[in-house]
Amino acid sequence: MPPLLPAETEVGLEQRFAAAIVRRVSEPRFNLWFRDHTKFIHLGDSVVIGVPNLYFHDWLQKTFGTDVRAAAAEVLGPRIAVQFVIDPELFQQSRQQQADANSGEPESGQDSAAGKAAASKAAKKAAGVGTAPGAKQQGSTSTASPNKRRWRSLAEFVVGPCNRVAHASAQSVVEEPGLGANPLVLYGPTGTGKTHLLEGIYAGLRKRNPDAKVLYVSAEDFMNRFVGAMHQGKQGAFRKQFRECFALLVDDLSFLAGKKATQIEFLHTFDALVAEGCQVVVTCDCHPRLTEDLMPELGDRLLGGAVWGVLPPDSETRLALLQAKAAAAGPIIPPDVLQFLAAHLRGNVRELEGAVHSLRHFGRVTGQPVNKELAREALGELLRHAVRVVRVADVDAAVCAALKLSAGSLRSKSKAWSVSHARMLAIYLSRKHTSATYGEISIYFGNKTHSTSVAAEKRVRAWLQKNELVKAGDRAWKACDLIERVERELQK
Repeated sequence: MPPLLPAETEVGLEQRFAAAIVRRVSEPRFNLWFRDHTKFIHLGDSVVIGVPNLYFHDWLQKTFGTDVRAAAAEVLGPRIAVQFVIDPELFQQSRQQQADANSGEPESGQDSAAGKAAASKAAKKAAGVGTAPGAKQQGSTSTASPNKRRWRSLAEFVVGPCNRVAHASAQSVVEEPGLGANPLVLYGPTGTGKTHLLEGIYAGLRKRNPDAKVLYVSAEDFMNRFVGAMHQGKQGAFRKQFRECFALLVDDLSFLAGKKATQIEFLHTFDALVAEGCQVVVTCDCHPRLTEDLMPELGDRLLGGAVWGVLPPDSETRLALLQAKAAAAGPIIPPDVLQFLAAHLRGNVRELEGAVHSLRHFGRVTGQPVNKELAREALGELLRHAVRVVRVADVDAAVCAALKLSAGSLRSKSKAWSVSHARMLAIYLSRKHTSATYGEISIYFGNKTHSTSVAAEKRVRAWLQKNELVKAGDRAWKACDLIERVERELQK
């Protein structure tokens, strides 16, 4: 971004002003609308924000005017005035970038020469679209500096029963992109390793196919770039960027829930890529069938490939994760302490990693050797809030107790609403509170296929969304009250 003032002393002020805007509008939106598109000029009691054209002038004032004024007040004082004007230099730059983009200048993220990448940068920026992240020459869809980001590999991923199939599928995509499961959908709760797998696929594809165009974006980034391209009239350049690639990797697709226009654009992008045999991999927080706000057509496309869950780590995987994190750096943590943590912590990967860091830091600060006693002292709060392991049988018993059903009722063939609705509830809570798969839950409750469990979970989610009156046991309940009653029973 151009400096706020030519004087060297104003660089810090510019950086603080930019940081204040970022805190209010988010870094992706700042990069999309401000960076390389605006010029900040401090004139004592006012700040002039230069923009390239009338569209930017109106859009920035309407969308970000309040945030920019608040940022100016924070950095320069409450009496500072803010004015948006069309800057002649930025206007000429914008016209040149538009001419370069229309002339068919290359937009590939795989240019090996730094000069070639620099030459195409203007066209990409004008379209509001980035290229695949990676080495400095390749550009980045990430808002962070591409040469500073470290992309995790599949070799670093700790494999266990909770994620083995998902990891194997990710490896197969790297080895045979576009020839196996397409798309590959990885779903699961936060902190279970979905993004690590996606980064591993990206790193593997880049290593095996250095000349191929591989795009890695978050769903939010995809949406921001699509909206920017629409407002700037650059849909053609946007579609060229995303539909002419070797592989497209999208993190957190659930972010698009309820955003119909972006979903339609992604659906067309998806169809174009799969039709050409290009690999698509996405991550989301739940099974595509259970995401109510995704278009049915998009959910159907996602089910056309392979859909694998990445579950919270079981005891075996927790121990392997702790061993891997403990061996990464710093003082060695004794094996008995790691086994203690694996047995008593029930959180996700980030919680386990945080426990290792906290224990190391506490030992270093206190000067005490790391042992189980120190672990209890350092991680007391975390250990007290650790959730106990819940099995499907525990959920079955809790539902029966809460609804006054006889033991074994939910595993029977009864289709009476007093039992069938309770069975659906038990399936939903088994998915929520246990690490059991749909298949395991279906087998437990006597169903032949996992699709029955998927349908039951979706039905209960619909109840909860509208807080419907549900008949279960010997009476009718409000859905939220029913869930709360059973979960209280489950905690006993």
